[in-house]
Amino acid sequence: MTDFAIGLVSLVAMGGLVLGGLYVPIALILCSFVGVWAIKGNALLAAKMLGLAANDAISSYFFGVVPVFVLMGYLVSEAGLGKDAFAVANAMFRRVKGGLGVGTIAANAIFAAITGISIASAAVFTKIAVPELRRHGYGTRFSVGVVAGSSVLGMLIPPSLLLILYGLLSEQSIGDLFLAGLGPGLVLAVMFAIGTIGLAIFAPGFVGRNLSRDTEAMSAGEALSKGMPIAILIALVLGGIYAGFFTPVEAGGIGAAGALIIGVAKRRLSWRALWRVLVETGMITAAISFLIIAAQMYSRMLAFSGLPAGFGELVAGADISPMHVILFYCFVVILMGMILDSGSIMLILVPLMLPVVISMQMDLVWFGIVTVLAVEIGLLTPPFGISVYVIKATLNDPDISLKDIFLGAAPFAAMMLICLMLVVFIPALSIGLLSP
Repeated sequence: MTDFAIGLVSLVAMGGLVLGGLYVPIALILCSFVGVWAIKGNALLAAKMLGLAANDAISSYFFGVVPVFVLMGYLVSEAGLGKDAFAVANAMFRRVKGGLGVGTIAANAIFAAITGISIASAAVFTKIAVPELRRHGYGTRFSVGVVAGSSVLGMLIPPSLLLILYGLLSEQSIGDLFLAGLGPGLVLAVMFAIGTIGLAIFAPGFVGRNLSRDTEAMSAGEALSKGMPIAILIALVLGGIYAGFFTPVEAGGIGAAGALIIGVAKRRLSWRALWRVLVETGMITAAISFLIIAAQMYSRMLAFSGLPAGFGELVAGADISPMHVILFYCFVVILMGMILDSGSIMLILVPLMLPVVISMQMDLVWFGIVTVLAVEIGLLTPPFGISVYVIKATLNDPDISLKDIFLGAAPFAAMMLICLMLVVFIPALSIGLLSP
């Protein structure tokens, strides 16, 4: 059997194991080890090569960006900044038709700019926004749908854990990826807001027919006290990266320190909460480390087999245009989103596609934004839709079914698809801010 055939068999076997329910990193590691063993003919050599890949995967200084941003996200959540962002955003849009929905989207966009974890956004705003939306006359499906839709902004608006993961997989600048994600993230947030107002006007049966606007006005002093800490934290982290004052790792550390100071100053961070934050940060970091190690082993196996190069030659020989390749890739990613979580999709597809994308001279930063946008749609599509399941688990309301949440999120998934096509056909939306 040729090396190419071994790589192909390993890929098919890995897909079968994943569909059979095996944890994705374990499937990647197992198939990578067996694949390298078959290619090299020596189990000890295969084990040493994969051990070296594991060491290389997380020994880099830039891997430090993962724990510091995860720590910052959890500190921000425990400090109650999501609740503050919702209060300020709600006060800003209270006079707009469907304003509480727009406020939810704005608050999620702000929260995304200081956390980067969509699951955290979904959990936080399910507790904060859904009861308020329903109390003010918004429909149940819309209430959960707007939270599900806007929660995925955390995967695109920097800092984003998916962009960090893509940067580590593709060896691209995380700062460039953050900057490139800013434009599409804001475009998507604006599309969500306009879509919500449009739905409130033209589809009142879905959004709610008797929307109350009796939300109390917020004084300038209260808005300043709630909004200023968030603004300072965003300016410190993102402003520091874009101005060149900090590396992404340093910015994450400073952001985590800032979030800790804010939480202590507001007296919202007890010792028990701090311990919970540290434990959860450690667990998430360990899980991401395992994912990246598995992805590095998988990449080495693919390189040994020559599968990506062979796939690239096949595409080149078939005279398929880069745009057709990208559109088909987006279609595959969205389909995989129906059965796999976002991190697993990236671990499987990015190492396979990178050589093809490089051979076609596509911009790898733009490709990363396209990938994350396509993956985000999978967070809202059945049957997996991890954001939907997080909302269901957080609500713990038997009257709200998974079907209700999926139907409520459907308009937002459609808007995300439109945004994805805009980024595909107008690359300047993402990479236009990068220096030539």
